[in-house]
Amino acid sequence: VVELVESGGGSVEAGGSLKLSCVATGHFYSGYNMAWFRQVSGQEREWVATAENDGTEDVAESVKGRFTISKDDAKNALCLQMNNVAPEDTGMYYCALRFGVLADPADPSWFNHWGSGTQVTVSS
Repeated sequence: VVELVESGGGSVEAGGSLKLSCVATGHFYSGYNMAWFRQVSGQEREWVATAENDGTEDVAESVKGRFTISKDDAKNALCLQMNNVAPEDTGMYYCALRFGVLADPADPSWFNHWGSGTQVTVSS
């Protein structure tokens, strides 16, 4: 069993910064990929960024240049540094994990372990 726990969400004004963290615990039997997704009520889950097992880091175009993802394998942790946030960044942010091969780093269906989310609210 793998558990993911997110933290760091909150309310911030546009142009400000937040840092989200996710810690994974449990039995790790192989290399793993971790990602951040976000969701606004009534909308589909949207990909934000992925840190792959091979060290590749990808971020969505909508957050490129503002958000940075980082994975610490020694701590089984994932961070998302969010700078210059905007109201459209508001949503519930979820941490996700997949062991082994990851065919599509932006497709939530490839991730089979999820945290319960942390809310980010950006005011204008």
